Amino acid sequence: MTPNDIPAVEPAPVTVAVTGAAGQISYSLLFRLAAGEVYGPHSRVNLRLLEIPAATDAARGVAMELEDSAFPLLGEVTVTADAETAFDGVDAAFLIGAKPRGKGAQRSDLLADNGAIFGPQGRALAAGAKEGLRVLVVGNPANTNAAIAAAAGSLQPHQITAMTRLDHNRALAQVAAKTGVPVGGLRRMTVWGNHSSTQFPDITELVDADGRGLAEALGGADGRWSTEEFIPKVADRGAEIISVRGSSSAASAASAAVDHMRDWVFGTPVDDWVSVALPSDGSYGVPEGLVCSFPCRSVDGRWQIVQGLELSPAQRSRLDASVAEIAEEWDTVRRLGLV
Repeated sequence: MTPNDIPAVEPAPVTVAVTGAAGQISYSLLFRLAAGEVYGPHSRVNLRLLEIPAATDAARGVAMELEDSAFPLLGEVTVTADAETAFDGVDAAFLIGAKPRGKGAQRSDLLADNGAIFGPQGRALAAGAKEGLRVLVVGNPANTNAAIAAAAGSLQPHQITAMTRLDHNRALAQVAAKTGVPVGGLRRMTVWGNHSSTQFPDITELVDADGRGLAEALGGADGRWSTEEFIPKVADRGAEIISVRGSSSAASAASAAVDHMRDWVFGTPVDDWVSVALPSDGSYGVPEGLVCSFPCRSVDGRWQIVQGLELSPAQRSRLDASVAEIAEEWDTVRRLGLV
C-alpha cells in the first residue's frame, strides 16, 4: 500500500500529538501533517499540540494558521499544556520538545532535565494512547530520551523510535552531490549508532536504481573520502547550518520526521532500507534495549532490523564507540534515578 492508494473504506481519522508545538521544527512539521504528507490524501488528521504553559499562546497562533490554511484533511486541533490531554487516544506522537544543553551544563544535567520531560510523557502515552501507538523522538539526546520514555511508560519496543533519518538524508545528499546520482536513485544507505557525533553513515551496501554498487567508485567504506570527508561532513552538518543560517536545521528535521513516520505507516520498498534508532534486540552485538540506529525495513507497520550485513574492523570499532556512548548515557540515567 502507498499513500496514494484509494482505500475501499474511508479510514478512521488519525490522531497525532506533537510536543514542542510552538517550536521551529513543529512549525514546519504540522502543516505537512495537515496536508496529508504522512498519512496520505485519504486520511483525516486530528492534531494535539502540547506545549509548556508559557508557550501555549504561541501554539494557539500556530493552530490559527492551520485553521486559516483550510486543509481538507485537517480535523480537530487541540492546544494544551497537559500531557494526559495531549496523548489521550492518540495513534502517534512526535516528541520534539526537549531541553537543550545550556552553556556550562554537564551531560548529566542535560539528561536530568530531559528525564523530567520524557519520563512523564512516556507514562502519559502508556496510560492514554491507542494500542497501535507509534512514537518518534526528535528532541535530543534523541536515543536516550526515547529509552527514558519507553522505560518510564513500559512501552513496547515496537512502539518507540528515535530519529536518525535526518542523518540518513544528509548522507544521501552528500553521495548524490559526489556521484551525480539523484537522491531518488540511491538505495541501502545505513547510519549506525547514536544520534550524535559518534554516529556514522555507511556506504558499504549502497547501490543505484539499477542495483549497481557505488562503494568502490567512492573509494570504499573505509577509504579516504568516506572517512575524512563524508562521515565528518554528515556528523557536523547541523553545526555547519547553524554557523551559516544562524539557527538550527528545523525544516530538514521536520522533513526527516515526515519521511520516518510515512515509511513506518506505509512500508519501505523491498529493495531498500532506511536508518532508524530503536531498542536493540541484540543485533550486531548491540546490547538488548539500548536505542541504537540500524538499517531497517518497515513491514506490516513494524520496523525490522536488516540482518546479515558485514562490518569491517574499522566500522566495528566506530559502532562500538557509539554504542559505548549510548550505554554511558543510559548508565547516567539510571544512576540519577530517572527511570
